[in-house]
Amino acid sequence: MLPLVLDLDGTTVVTDTLVETALRALAESPMRLLSIAARAFGPRAAFKRAMADVHLIDPATLVYNDAVLDLARQAKAEGRPVFLVSAADQAIADRVAKHLGFFTGVFGSDGTTNLKAEAKAAFLQQRFGAQNFDYAGDAEADRPVWRLARLAIVVNAPARLLARVRAECPLVQEVGAPRSAAETARLFARALRVHQWAKNVLLFTPAFAAHRTGAHVMLQSALGFVAFSLCASSVYLLNDLVDLPHDRAHTTKRRRPFASGALDLSLAPVLMGGLLALAGLLALALPPAFPLMLALYYVCTVSYSFVLKRLAVWDVIMLAGLYTIRVFAGGAATGIPVSPWLLAFAMFLFLCLAIVKRLTELTLFVRGGGGTKLKGRGYLPEDLDMLRSMSAASGYMSVLVMALYVNGGDVLSLYRHPLALWALCPILLFWISRVLMLANRGQMNDDPVVFALRDRTSLLAGLLSLIAILVAAQ
Repeated sequence: MLPLVLDLDGTTVVTDTLVETALRALAESPMRLLSIAARAFGPRAAFKRAMADVHLIDPATLVYNDAVLDLARQAKAEGRPVFLVSAADQAIADRVAKHLGFFTGVFGSDGTTNLKAEAKAAFLQQRFGAQNFDYAGDAEADRPVWRLARLAIVVNAPARLLARVRAECPLVQEVGAPRSAAETARLFARALRVHQWAKNVLLFTPAFAAHRTGAHVMLQSALGFVAFSLCASSVYLLNDLVDLPHDRAHTTKRRRPFASGALDLSLAPVLMGGLLALAGLLALALPPAFPLMLALYYVCTVSYSFVLKRLAVWDVIMLAGLYTIRVFAGGAATGIPVSPWLLAFAMFLFLCLAIVKRLTELTLFVRGGGGTKLKGRGYLPEDLDMLRSMSAASGYMSVLVMALYVNGGDVLSLYRHPLALWALCPILLFWISRVLMLANRGQMNDDPVVFALRDRTSLLAGLLSLIAILVAAQ
């Protein structure tokens, strides 16, 4: 029977196993990865072998191409042998083949020969003979192999490559199709978490709280907003790369563009660096204190991504701190000092929302019967009651701070009718109580701030609060 030969990277697996290996090594063994960095400029096969020695990826965490696996299973059912022949290192190819369990033979790069392009074509011709095998691949480097195959199976190839293969090969089968430009743009927007930029509206808080809404102040706040948004997207990408295995095990996060393989993983580091550089350039256009706040935010988010997000309590303290840093950054961008009242209110409210984020994750995890511990986090199912108490206490403390502020003398310099501000307390009590209730039911969006900006009831509460503030200011 005519054998079916499958490529690994981009074909059997939707991503590149070398990139996957490098990212996992960066997250788990950065010093060992650094020790072999110079080998990246040497022979490719030797570098792949060194990478495999540093870290062997778990094949269960990879994303597989279902259409290609179906082809392989159909071939096996017909009695045809199925081979995995890849430029990936032999150790990685062996692990993937063992995980899938249906390959007749496995061949990969051996530390000396990079089994790719012409080298792979020569290997297959020697083993099977020209026109005596079918081959599934996805890239320009597979063209020499397709030319020798009886059937060229082209997987998710762009139109230009597909046209070349059709011109060179008598029999061509197309599996899947590349995404349109519009679909790709939507995937990038999701990867950058553009919807999360809404949290950076907090940079406008000092200006609005001080009633300074002139054009110059608003422009400075807007520049700060853009800089923080770009920096935040850079960190989201870093977080996605570090959390890749955990995201793929998550019920919803596995659909993220890089976790699902919808976007090329190798693009993430380039995009991450570009966004961070652009954010830094914008920061330099603002007062000197602002770049320092942006740098603090970046350091804190990186420490959160690599270490603190896995530590109970530390993670929510850091999340609350990141929200509060945004408020201080708004003050740094405009030169408006943040009042102690605003600091105290923000500290308790944001701690409440950070705990709600974990409470939601743990509630859904427990109800889904996920196990004894939330993956990638430091919380156990028995922590649910404590998290409920902590979030409620923090939220209601923020209401107390608001009440003390309204009853204090500082409001007289900003508001002509400060009694109207008392309406903020019951509105805030209602909103926090509702958020806590929804989180307890497992009905809260992963991020409460983004939830608030999309939820009609929350928007109504915000509108009523704005009316109260306007009445107080008249």
